[in-house]
Amino acid sequence: MSIYTPQAINEQDFQQQVLEANTPVLVDFWAEWCGPCLSIAPALEDLAEQYRGVAIRKVNVDKNQQLTADQGIRSIPTLKLFKNGEVVETLTGSQSRRRLEELIVKHS
Repeated sequence: MSIYTPQAINEQDFQQQVLEANTPVLVDFWAEWCGPCLSIAPALEDLAEQYRGVAIRKVNVDKNQQLTADQGIRSIPTLKLFKNGEVVETLTGSQSRRRLEELIVKHS
């Protein structure tokens, strides 16, 4: 597995991996039972390999309920792009590979 593969994070490492990151971070809030979440996963994996200027992290909402609540996640998949510890863009629902790529390119 490449170091650029989307990495699973949890409540304990969110601060360091996302809020204190030196690069933009796209966080995918997802669940194993969520069909749309699973459908965008291959695109996120491809984009993580292709665009290394934006880190991609995954948060399982079922295993990280407090973090999910703290981030105001009400629907999944939700993707939040963080820069310098602040949310700069949010996408909710299934997204095309093209839309995900546009988001990553814009913030690389």
